[in-house]
Amino acid sequence: MSASAQVETTTFPATGTAPAAPARLPIGALLALSAAGFITLMTEVMPAGLLLPMGASLGTSPGMTGQLVTVYAAGSLLTAIPLIALTRDLGRRLLLAVAVGGFAVVNTVTALSDSFILTLVARFVAGAFGGLVWALLVGYAVRLSPPQLAGRAIALTGLGAPIAFSFGVPAGAFIGGIIGWRLAFGLMSLMALGLVAWILTRLPELAGERGGARRSPVAALALPGLGAILLSLFAFVAAHNVLYTYIAPFLDLSRLGGRVDGVPLAFGVAGLAGLWLAGAFVDRAMRAMLLAGTAVLALAALIAGLGSMSAAIVLAAVMVWGVVVGAAPTLYQAATAKAAGEAGDVAQAMLVTTWNLAVAVGGGLGGIALTSFGAGALPVATALLAIAALGFAWPARMAR
Repeated sequence: MSASAQVETTTFPATGTAPAAPARLPIGALLALSAAGFITLMTEVMPAGLLLPMGASLGTSPGMTGQLVTVYAAGSLLTAIPLIALTRDLGRRLLLAVAVGGFAVVNTVTALSDSFILTLVARFVAGAFGGLVWALLVGYAVRLSPPQLAGRAIALTGLGAPIAFSFGVPAGAFIGGIIGWRLAFGLMSLMALGLVAWILTRLPELAGERGGARRSPVAALALPGLGAILLSLFAFVAAHNVLYTYIAPFLDLSRLGGRVDGVPLAFGVAGLAGLWLAGAFVDRAMRAMLLAGTAVLALAALIAGLGSMSAAIVLAAVMVWGVVVGAAPTLYQAATAKAAGEAGDVAQAMLVTTWNLAVAVGGGLGGIALTSFGAGALPVATALLAIAALGFAWPARMAR
């Protein structure tokens, strides 16, 4: 797929059979979708805040226990596309309820398990459920909403993600410290069951893809602009993770080295501001925001690198970086939905796969940069990849 392909669609096409578009956003239904995203990401990141107690119970080192996060990502990466392809005939409400209900099962297994191998398997399956949930959310939001508000609906659906990323690790550590890590995962199971009830009572059933509308992932890549969008997404997410994965050694260059917990929290708060901006303007200026965001990420990274000895400069750059990254998921999901049309669920599964692959690649590249050139090279690598993301996105005319 050429990066120069263009997307000229100006409204979000519906997929399959949906109810008539309401005059305004269905807030209750969209919040249920947002809660689904929150539960998936809370499940993903919680072990990071519970490494020591989980490791003590399972007889593993903190480094090995940390692989519970890695194997979750692997589950999403390897299964999102096959699962969405295999389930495209199923009603979307039923499928979403089954996927969220799966979290109740795997989190219960995690809570009860005394075997590290069994826990790894449960985490991999959790990642598979998570990939399926994220592949469904955007298409569901678009089909429930008026075409002119589809981007805002995507932003509202994505609200759970920055909240989970910002507060998931400290919340997991706090709750685990009070009631124990096993009961913390049990609590997540109860939340998942409650959400299943919410989904079944508040979301309308939407049909799966019609036979004539089906596209394989390879065929979907031939859609104008989709390949360019996914390439830009890959470069953007890799750019972010080069620096974010190794934020602690980078912060050691300034007086912020002892505030590794506070800086990600500030990043998360800025991300919420970015999500609000995306929701406010994505339906009117998606292309401009996406291009500006990639350029600002490159600039913020370079400023952080040049001012790495100054806590004030680094913190300001981190806040700007957080705004950009907070807006990015909505912008890329909206661009993917526009490009894919009726192949939306398959395209969103490809987005999930691309995202998780970029996380792994970005972490690997960041490790190489840190080992070979030191922490000062991290923002340079981030800037170069952000420029690549801009280059991929520039020819793809996604919207005015």
